[in-house]
Amino acid sequence: MRKSPYQILRKAIITEKGLLVKERSRTLVFQVDAHANKAEIKDAVQEAFKVQVEAVRTANFHGKMRRRGRTFGYRLDWKKAYVKLRPGEKMPEYGENI
Repeated sequence: MRKSPYQILRKAIITEKGLLVKERSRTLVFQVDAHANKAEIKDAVQEAFKVQVEAVRTANFHGKMRRRGRTFGYRLDWKKAYVKLRPGEKMPEYGENI
């Protein structure tokens, strides 16, 4: 069964580094489904934003240990995707006024 683009792309990462990389190297940064591969991420971005993607890079992050008093737990593992757009493509607008 094929996943929706919105099941693969969890949320845009709107941080200082994420916005800087967006402006300088035409790259979007997303938190994505941990089991999604690069081809699925590329198709999801192209379908959701109606743009052409040049390359996708991914990074896996392990959940950090968090403590509350003497109890502790772990955050969930997650995956980040850097999606570079082809030259001439219009950059989607999000998080410009932060």
